Amino acid sequence: MNEPEIRHVSVRDVLFGARVRIVEPCNLYGCEIGDDCFIGPFTEVQKAVRIGARTRVQSHAFVCELVTIGEDCFIGHGVMFVNDTFSIGGPARGRKELWRPTKIGNRVSIGSGAAILPVKICDDVVVGAGAVVTKDIAVPGSYAGNPARLLTRR
Repeated sequence: MNEPEIRHVSVRDVLFGARVRIVEPCNLYGCEIGDDCFIGPFTEVQKAVRIGARTRVQSHAFVCELVTIGEDCFIGHGVMFVNDTFSIGGPARGRKELWRPTKIGNRVSIGSGAAILPVKICDDVVVGAGAVVTKDIAVPGSYAGNPARLLTRR
């Protein structure tokens, strides 16, 4: 019987700001977490991710490589960020040159269970629970649905 390769990650190689709170278990590695942030349990934040000051990332969120999140944001429970668009008809399978970045502005709230594809979201946006953001959001306001659409301007 073969034994699996087990990788214990937990928290390593993270640049923390002041007064950051983390609830374990979580996997944070090679990322940057700003001042006064909160990271909930069962969360993964991958390498080269930057999370701005005073941002809350709730439990069960997945923040993949190439994601930047601004200041004063709220990332709800179970939010999933995606960096592989399956541009070749399937997964990139380690071909990181096929991945695309995501940039979240300041004062953005993303509801529980939302999926965020590689996009840019401007400041002052609310993304509803369960929404799927497939295109850039350049107008402040509230968005919901699959695909996410503007409901109200701010």
